[in-house]
Order: sequence, then structure tokens, then C-alpha cells
Amino acid sequence: MSDPSRLLITLCTFNERDNIRHLIPEILEHAPQANVLVVDDNSPDGTGKLAEEMGRDDHRIHTLHRVGERGLGSATVAAFRYACEQDYDWVINLDADFSHPPRYIPDLLARRDEADVVIGSRYISGGRIVGWPIRRHLMSRCINVYARLMLGLKTRDNSGSYRLYRVSQLKKIDFDGIRSTGYAFQEEILFRCRQVGCSFIEVPITFEERRYGVTKINLREAMVAVYVLGTLRFRP
Repeated sequence: MSDPSRLLITLCTFNERDNIRHLIPEILEHAPQANVLVVDDNSPDGTGKLAEEMGRDDHRIHTLHRVGERGLGSATVAAFRYACEQDYDWVINLDADFSHPPRYIPDLLARRDEADVVIGSRYISGGRIVGWPIRRHLMSRCINVYARLMLGLKTRDNSGSYRLYRVSQLKKIDFDGIRSTGYAFQEEILFRCRQVGCSFIEVPITFEERRYGVTKINLREAMVAVYVLGTLRFRP
């Protein structure tokens, strides 16, 4: 993968200025051949502006500004549409808060010939989570079991976003049919990938608590995810 136009790494952001300042250079340290796309939801803290400034100094860094629209799911769809439109071969999505350490990017890329979707997994042998309270562990475990039951997924980690996707397979998905705008997107996109015949593999990662800012996951998001995944089971 010597051609930098073939791999895109995406970050969906809202008020992550302090994180991306350090995260993007670390990403490019581990994947110098990649381009980075920041999809920013009009962050009041100037995340999008900082990404633009970083892009002036490094042509590999690009920014997509969204105004009047918000949500992790719809932002990730915007990133995937960009990857498809620009004819990348692969796209990696990871959280913008350092919970997905960039040091695992080479591990995902090393398995790309084995599957269409390579999942950075907390829930297989060798994977783990650092810094979570018991409540977060329980919420995550439950939603993963629920996703496997409702959507017929065989993978262990269906709620994390640290994944490598084959773009030619993403092009087969009708993004207009995606129902999730929030965190349920992570399970739904695996379901949609399975519908178009994608193969999956998981590689272990250590999930670390965010470095700056506060988590945007809450009980309401979890309940919305339960509802959306239930509707997909009966009305795919």
C-alpha cells in the first residue's frame, strides 16, 4: 500500500480539538501512506478549524464540515460516502478521543487480505478495556449480546467503531437506507455489510479511556440503540 490515495482514515468529531491535535500526527506516524479525513459537526471548540489548519501544513489531512446535522452514525456515513466517491480502496474509522490507539492500525492492515471488514476487537482473546466503570462494561456487553441475537452477527465486538472496511464492498450498501444516526450505527453497518456478502475477522485491541473531554455515550443512546436494532430484526 505505497500509494497514499488508497487508504483513508476517518475521524468523526464534535468538540475534540485537544485530542486531534495529538491524535492525527500519531495516526500518520503509524500509517504514513494514508490520508486522514476529519468529519466535524460544527464543533464550538474549533475542532474543524484546527483540522483545516493542520491540513494546510500536511496535504494528507482533509476536513469535511457539517452544519445543521449531528450524530456519530450520519457523520460516519458522510465519511464512507467520501471514501466511495474518492475511490479509496480501504477506509479505517476510529474514535477521535484516543480510545482507539493508532498503534493498532498496522495490525488491522496486516489482515486486510483475509476479510472485507477487519474489526479491532475488545472481546476476543488478547483484547481488553482500560479505565471503564462496571456500568460501562455491563452496557457494552449487553448491547453486543443483543446485537448478535437480533441481527445474526457472529462477531464478538459489534459496538466498537475501530474497523477497516473494503471500500468496494461499502459501495454496495444503500446508505440512504441506514436508520441509525447515533451509536446504534456501529451494529447496523455490520448488519448492512453482512447483507451485501462481506466477510469479517477480528483482531485484538486494548480500548483506552479518552484523554480529553467527556464521553457522549449515555443511557438514552443505549435505549435508542436497543430500539433501532430491534426494528432491523423485523423490518430490515
